[in-house]
Order: sequence, then C-alpha cells, then structure tokens
Amino acid sequence: MARSPGKTAARSEPPPIQPFGLVTWIRANLMSSWSNAILTILALWFSVRVFIALFSWAVLDAAFGTTPESCDGIEGACWSFIADTWELYLVGLFPLEERWRPFLCLVILLLLLLASLVGGLRRRRGLFLGLWSVAAFTVFMLLRGGHWIGLKPITTDQWGGLTLTLVLSIVGIVFAFPIGVLVAIGRRSREMPAVRMLCVGYVELFRGVPLVSILFLSSILVPLFLPGELQADALLRAQVGIIVFQAGYIAEVVRGSLQSIPAGQVDAGQALGLRYGSIMRKIILPQALRNAIPALTNQFVIIIKDSSLVAIIGMFDLLGVTQITLAHEDWLGHPFEAFAFVGAIFWVMCFSLSQVSHNLEARLKTRYQ
Repeated sequence: MARSPGKTAARSEPPPIQPFGLVTWIRANLMSSWSNAILTILALWFSVRVFIALFSWAVLDAAFGTTPESCDGIEGACWSFIADTWELYLVGLFPLEERWRPFLCLVILLLLLLASLVGGLRRRRGLFLGLWSVAAFTVFMLLRGGHWIGLKPITTDQWGGLTLTLVLSIVGIVFAFPIGVLVAIGRRSREMPAVRMLCVGYVELFRGVPLVSILFLSSILVPLFLPGELQADALLRAQVGIIVFQAGYIAEVVRGSLQSIPAGQVDAGQALGLRYGSIMRKIILPQALRNAIPALTNQFVIIIKDSSLVAIIGMFDLLGVTQITLAHEDWLGHPFEAFAFVGAIFWVMCFSLSQVSHNLEARLKTRYQ
C-alpha cells in the first residue's frame, strides 16, 4: 500500500537509558551545583565532627563499670551510673524481693505488643481483645498483688520507672481514644443540640488548660472535696486526668477527619435504608479513622511523652526515677548520662509506635507517595 504524501512512517525509538548508581545519585542530589556542593561538604564535615565527639564521649573515653570509683578521672560518659541503677529505671521503688513481678509484666507487655503486629491476630478481633483483656488483668494483679492470690500487696506509690510509664501510656491511649471518638461524633450531631453543646464545652475546656493543672487538680484539690470513703488512689486520679485531657485533643483530630468525608457518603447510606448509627459505624468512621492515622499517631506519641509529667506530683515514672538517682550521694554529677538513657527509652517507644503507624498505613493503602 502506497504511503500518502507528506507523511513519514513512525519510527520506534528505544527507551532512554536512565543512569543509576550511588555516584549518579550524589551528583543529582548533593552536587548538582557549586552552592549545593559547598553546603554538602560543610554539612558532611560538621556531621563527622559531631559524630567523632559523641562517639569519643559515649564509647572511647567512657566508663562501663558498676561502681563510682570506675568513673574517677575519666573524660567521657559514666555508664557505670546506669549499670548500677538500671533496675530503678525499669521498676522504680518496687520492693527488691518482689521485683520479678514488674519484670514479668514488662515481658508480657512486650510479647503482646509484638503479637499485635501480626496481621492475622488483628483481624481476629475477638481473640485480639481477649488477649489484651487477659494481659491487662494479669499485669494489674501482678503489680497490685493481694493475699488472696498469694502475692504481697504493693501500693501504687511504689510503682515506678518504665513500668509506670507504660501503664499510664497504654491505659491512657486505650481509654482516651474511644472517648475522643464519641465526643467528636457528638460535636457534629445536629439532632441533639444539647449533646453537641456539652461536647463543644468539653473540648474547649480541656484544650484551654495545660495538663499540669489537670494533674495538680486531680492530685491535690479533688481529695479535698471528696469524703474519706470516696477517696481514689493517687495513680487512678492521675490516670483519669490524662485520659480526659487527651480525649479532648483526640476528639478534634477525629472531627477533622469526619469533616473530610463527603456528605454524599451519608446520603448513599440513607438511600440504602441504613440508620445514622449504622452509617457512622460502617461507612463514615472507617474512612475517617483511616485518614486520621498520622494525626492519631502523633497524639499517641504525645500521650507517651506527657506521661512523664506525673513526676511533678510525686510519682516515680522514668523522669521521677531519674531525679531520685541523680540525688544519690554516690552518683552526683551525672545528669547527661541519666537523661540520655531516659531519652533513648522514650525514643524507642515513640519510634516503634511511628513504625507501627507506617505499617498500618501501608496495609490500608493510605499513602500517596
């Protein structure tokens, strides 16, 4: 068949070869211009200097013994201080002969957290909730004790360290999240204006005051207004304060996600004959909570870090234990090691939570990059 005049046959071209490799990446991202090259060299030089200084302080010139004498005359970190007091950081002021109980609780919580990462377990909600319920009851009974279970009773003022921090954080997240979801739904209610006003007042009240004031109120003022038979445990009062405070922030996170769902979703549910509760539970909330995963993770990280504020009301969490160890006459003058150790523990907890969030986002396909 003859070609029509003025047209040329289409010629297939091979795909362009994309250069790859470490050198190519460095040239494209770090050395693309003279200014970028200079900034890269300066940043690399500064990073190397800082790394060498930190490595020398933390490893090369550090002491790794268990006695105060091992730190005499050194220029680096005195990790002997941590080696001698690490049990206090984990269990606080728990009696020495009973410390196996909080250690066992830490193992139970760690194993349960690792098991919760298994997708098959999360999908079996009954088994998942059952394991968490049994673990929570077991941890509480191990820590609290009682003669009827053959364990020495331990009051909550002796709980401390990482154990107390995990209890405050996990319980705070577990109870603040559903309360925040309910408050967010109530704040958007049109059929019940009284409920909406109560939810608005709740959010504005607890968002407008610092957590420190809530803890002081729960630990100092509340006992003054309650009769003796209604006096609650100090740990319980602090835990309730953390829950109601953080629930207000979670409510706003969830409310913002609810508003991102198009109104047509509700109309579609109504067209199918579903009631408001079913529409919210089966259509709106799953989408809203999936979109709120990054913001909720950020709020959960804040709960973990804010748990350290209980130290100001006399509870010996990780930060409170740090203050105790720094006041010991044999280990005076080592605040950097103490706070570096505590900061590393908090970083591991928060980083682990963020990784769980990233994995959940990837599984639910909520990432766009």
